[in-house]
Amino acid sequence: MKIQAEISVYPLRVTELSRPVDEFCRRLQSRGLEVHMGPMSSFVTGECKNLFEAVQEAFERLAEKYQVVVTVKFSNACPEVHKDK
Repeated sequence: MKIQAEISVYPLRVTELSRPVDEFCRRLQSRGLEVHMGPMSSFVTGECKNLFEAVQEAFERLAEKYQVVVTVKFSNACPEVHKDK
């Protein structure tokens, strides 16, 4: 089943926010997921199992290097990417 997630990554105690956010999104893309980055969150589209596993892996790898908060909303009702966000 194809689903979509809205994901926000909040790195803590760092001076450059974009590096951990970019790293998180690159990990998702490396798993074949479609990632559209926005100013406050990213929309990620892909197969359900792959998306859940990729988010877990990306969080674990990021948490090894940074203190981070990640919020995720998953939906099977809106699998199309919202390019205006």
